[in-house]
Amino acid sequence: MENKHPLLHEIEQGESKSLEFKVQLPTSKEWVKSIISFANSAGGKLVIGVSDNRTLIGLQHFDLFELMDKISSTMHELVAPTLLPNIYIENINGVELLVIEVQRGALLPYYLKSKGKELGCYQRIGATNRLVSQAQVIELERQRNHISFDSLINYEVDLSTLDLTPLQQRFAAHGKPLTPEKLLSLKLVKNDNNTLYPTHGLLILLGFYEHVEIKCSRFKGTTMSIFLDKKEYTGDLFQQIENAELFIKNHLHLRAEVLGLQRTDTFEIPFPAIREALLNAVMHRDYSNFGRDIKIGIYDDIVNIVSPGGLPNGLTMLDALKGRSEIRNTVIARVFKELDLVEQWGSGIQRIKEYCTKANIGLPVFSESGDFTDWEFPRKIQSSNEVSVASDGINDGINDGINDGINDGINDGINDGINDGINDGINDGINHSSVVPKNIQPLLTCIKHSPSLSTKVFAKRLNVGTATVERHIKWLKDHKVIKRIGSNKDGYWQVLNNEKS
Repeated sequence: MENKHPLLHEIEQGESKSLEFKVQLPTSKEWVKSIISFANSAGGKLVIGVSDNRTLIGLQHFDLFELMDKISSTMHELVAPTLLPNIYIENINGVELLVIEVQRGALLPYYLKSKGKELGCYQRIGATNRLVSQAQVIELERQRNHISFDSLINYEVDLSTLDLTPLQQRFAAHGKPLTPEKLLSLKLVKNDNNTLYPTHGLLILLGFYEHVEIKCSRFKGTTMSIFLDKKEYTGDLFQQIENAELFIKNHLHLRAEVLGLQRTDTFEIPFPAIREALLNAVMHRDYSNFGRDIKIGIYDDIVNIVSPGGLPNGLTMLDALKGRSEIRNTVIARVFKELDLVEQWGSGIQRIKEYCTKANIGLPVFSESGDFTDWEFPRKIQSSNEVSVASDGINDGINDGINDGINDGINDGINDGINDGINDGINDGINHSSVVPKNIQPLLTCIKHSPSLSTKVFAKRLNVGTATVERHIKWLKDHKVIKRIGSNKDGYWQVLNNEKS
């Protein structure tokens, strides 16, 4: 079989971030905006001689060499800084096409001379040319100088007013004290005129800015019409990531496999793959845009992670899928690497796919949609041997007690006889179990050590909701593991000898 021409393959895929085609060169010179957009983005090709329906028309009635000279002179006349595209002829199956190809420019930003940077600068978003804002012009200038937004100083924030405890604790847990010298070397702070100032990177990691948050939603069905659960997580980035992970776990199904007397639970989607995608979204999102945030949507059919900002610094989707890495946030990336949250640059997408392939589930889809990047993990329909699991502390959830019974019930069902079925065991467990579930054991430990504390204090110590504590206390009372001595105000909890471990 004859190999297909590479350009023909691109044309058949349609217009994109790096490809546009026209039947003929427009007389209005609007095409120049496309070349500027390509140069300010990831580079691209404008192909002349192709119809809107991707049919090769060619340029039989044009003097191609005269047309090439006209394009060069027009570019010189209209575009600043000087931009020199590669203009050439491609012959595909006997049809001659003219290609204007430009790489991502080194002198960003490029713009129309007649309108200046403020009104004549364009970028490629999807398959369209978009006029960029003043903030985006500044971002392009930073990219030209290889300066990331998170490495810049914020002079309006007094370093002494910041609580660095979340960062210090994370570094201490890895045996790496966060000393003043370390703060400087990681560019979390910078010295200007003998005064230390925080960088945007430090403020982002601490969750100082309002737009540094993760919004998580569980929807009913496959649309966004009805919310079943919704949380918005702020605070330091590490806590946000952990909370988002627990929210996702709370709404994933567990697949239970029983071999002999042992039961193994696995999530329907390999959680290392989801965590990798979440870390990718947090580390590479565009923090210079203060009006957007990360959104996680869980539907019946997919788990969706959307991060603001397209692929960074001229990276194309093909580049990303091949493992090429461009770091948008150098300070945040350096901290993540220091804390072992990143294994190897450019390996994340491949690892995600390997996790899913090994688990024998559908491969997730990574895409760039407008000025966002998007992960979609397909979900399997819940089968009879799968149960839902809820995570304490995230969803004060009304289903925690049911799930506790399900877990215990499976064990009881095994003891009563596998032939009676796991489903029977679930029901038995809900009604008869006396084993203290693992998620209630931390509360029981607190009660043993501090039996007179209030529900609110227990909730604060365990970092869960008061409704969860109340529900777990009820379970312990109903199963005669604890009993109340004295009044609700002045009494205390007595632990009986009925608990099993």
